[in-house]
Amino acid sequence: MKVKSIDALEILDSRGNPTVEVDLILEDGIQARAMVPSGASTGEREATELRDGDKKRYGGKGVTKAVENVLKKIAPEVTKRDFSSQKELDYFLIELDGTENKSVLGANAVLGVSMAYVRASAASAGVPLYQFMGGLNANLLPVPCMNVINGGKHADNTVDFQEFMIAPHNAPSFAEAIRMGEETFHALKAVLHGKGLSTGVGDEGGFAPDLKSNEEAVEAILEGIIKAGYKPGADISICLDPAASEMWDNGKYLLFKSTKKTISSDDLIKQWESWVKQYPIVLLEDGLAENDWEGWKNLTDVLGSNVELVGDDIFCTNKKILAQAIEKKVANSILIKLNQIGTVTETLETIELAYKNDYNCFVSHRSGETVDAIISDLTVAVNAGHLKTGSGCRGERIEKFNQLMRIERQLGKAARFAGKKAFKNS
Repeated sequence: MKVKSIDALEILDSRGNPTVEVDLILEDGIQARAMVPSGASTGEREATELRDGDKKRYGGKGVTKAVENVLKKIAPEVTKRDFSSQKELDYFLIELDGTENKSVLGANAVLGVSMAYVRASAASAGVPLYQFMGGLNANLLPVPCMNVINGGKHADNTVDFQEFMIAPHNAPSFAEAIRMGEETFHALKAVLHGKGLSTGVGDEGGFAPDLKSNEEAVEAILEGIIKAGYKPGADISICLDPAASEMWDNGKYLLFKSTKKTISSDDLIKQWESWVKQYPIVLLEDGLAENDWEGWKNLTDVLGSNVELVGDDIFCTNKKILAQAIEKKVANSILIKLNQIGTVTETLETIELAYKNDYNCFVSHRSGETVDAIISDLTVAVNAGHLKTGSGCRGERIEKFNQLMRIERQLGKAARFAGKKAFKNS
């Protein structure tokens, strides 16, 4: 479908930082909008998010250059061509940029156009976005992995590890899983309040209390699960994203918030092994740093048959890096973030490669989000089985859950809920 016009605007994300919004109109009059997310904890090999760098404006975080690239470089070229598919458009944008990491146009500019085009194409075809991207077999609703305690770069507290998540998997439907998750979220608030701890929230809506140890975060969550009337492990399990790259320091790991101690890769692996034995953990994301490939191989050898090991910073939704991991037998799952790679097509290609090699895919938001819920549709489109999009509060997080409940209702009897089988080795 030929694109009639493309507009772009600098808007704000959930942290109050600028991001790119794109409005696209097809020749048949169909209009679509896309809003691009932004991360705080980012991998070194992510596609380039173009920022202005003008310290007098938004502290240098403005995106007027990316917006201008949409208006003056992308729009004139796209609107004078016909595209037969999403793939054709996306690869044209990649060629137009001409760099490996989209540093000329900016991945935020390119992704905004890519997202808007796929949404417009689905509307023009008269089918839901998840079905347009995934076909008639796109009917699996995911387990919502809700980030209930924040630490690391996502919160100003004493917790080293970035995300402590609950996974309400023992439910007959996505809507019921969300109910279980929300009830546990509010029960955890009562637990923290009873301990005299802060119930203020971090970037992703999780609580951000000052705790005596990282273990105390897990213990508080288990107490919240029980208080909500559920059984840890049987009804609700735990997922972790320590964001270990943030602790990587000259070949070792610095517990920079709690003990201030430096530990080796082997020591950290032993800690994860101990935690997996002690707690009902089904998923560990970024348990080691992105440059610690040897450590990742050891971690996979030790825990790869017991728990889902997700690579985020180490893979950056990049199929070339994932191919290296497959060859070296590193991890068994990949985190999927649209803005890490910069187009819808490349994201889908990475997912396809993962599935062909028996890797799981864990779809994710970013810490700087918008109300755009494309990842909800993407998760169902590829039958990913689980996603993370933040905690049980904040509108930009809840909108993803709401969209999934709409999708579940639309699918009706065809809808399936992933349950605990969504997690590798569970």
